[in-house]
Amino acid sequence: MLQKIKESKALGPVMLWLCLLLVLLAIPTGFESALAYQNADRVSALVLDTDESDIIDTGLVRSGEQRCRVRILGGRFRGEEATAVNRLNGSLAEDKLFSPGDRAFVVVSHSGGKITTVFMTDHYRLDKEAMLAGLFLLLLLLFARGTGLRAILSFVDTVLLLWKVLIPSLLKGWNPIWVSMGLVLVLTVLVLSLIYGWDRRCMAASSGAALGILVTAVLGYFFTDLFQIHGAVMESSESLLYAGYQHLNLTKIFVASIFLGSSGAVMDLSVDICSAVYEVVEKKPGITAKEAIASGFAVGRAACGSTTTTLLLAYSGSYIALLMVFMAQGTPVALMLNYKYVAAEIVHTIVGSFGLVTVAPLTAITSGLLLTKCGVGKMEHPVR
Repeated sequence: MLQKIKESKALGPVMLWLCLLLVLLAIPTGFESALAYQNADRVSALVLDTDESDIIDTGLVRSGEQRCRVRILGGRFRGEEATAVNRLNGSLAEDKLFSPGDRAFVVVSHSGGKITTVFMTDHYRLDKEAMLAGLFLLLLLLFARGTGLRAILSFVDTVLLLWKVLIPSLLKGWNPIWVSMGLVLVLTVLVLSLIYGWDRRCMAASSGAALGILVTAVLGYFFTDLFQIHGAVMESSESLLYAGYQHLNLTKIFVASIFLGSSGAVMDLSVDICSAVYEVVEKKPGITAKEAIASGFAVGRAACGSTTTTLLLAYSGSYIALLMVFMAQGTPVALMLNYKYVAAEIVHTIVGSFGLVTVAPLTAITSGLLLTKCGVGKMEHPVR
């Protein structure tokens, strides 16, 4: 009987995630009709030949048009050949050049059953992305087996929740902080339930993580206002305003991105602390809550240093080029730190680290109180 209870507690979260996956796959985002150029197919094409005679080179900048002869590989015009236009805007980040044999993603505009124009969007990468994701999932399954399968399920559901719940809600003008907070808290409980099943460890780790995320949200809101940071510092955020979404509060979306971005590391650290306290209680069933909390504090102190450094590297890694520009131009450190977008990253990093530092003692406290209350003898073993 006890074994069946254990299995149901372990299987329950998996079934819940599977049901959530089916629901998320079925529901629409509500923005499908917002697609620009309705009378157009977005398909892959093979580049047969190119013409660069209309390209103008001015130093590093290339402008003009590259004309490509392509064979369409999908859609209603599959197998047909057409001349496609690749416009260059003088941006190394956005411009691309094609060569014969390349596979490209194109937009085929049509009218009356005939092709009117073909526009080169970018190199076709979906097959390579699928291969990379497949290799990662295979490695995860080979190494972690059942746990890896649950991790894959959690990953896919999280992506769908962000795409089909969070993003549409923000575009509709719902309060970004409350929507993101609710989503993060739900994800925290669901993810940790996959690790522990429905038992007190899940409750202890979820409580500690939720408190840490709450601290991050409060500090993020306060320091974003104190630093006078506008949410437009986020990449591509101004494009939303120009696309007809002037009602969006970009600053609140920026605040939400702070605790949303650090929530994964917060969950990870809460699991480490909770598992450590659980092992201590399992080895010494008569331990008091105070002693268990002290053990959690000791583990938390060791884990905080490496975790905060991980968060710093994760945030700063994408700004290597910007830091190189500052150094190459001899920008004074004081001036560099005072820039709005640099200050925004400082808020991101330090406030996110606040959440990590606080989640360790908070999880230690919740784990010490919850895991020693009734004795470890009545607790379930971790899901294998």
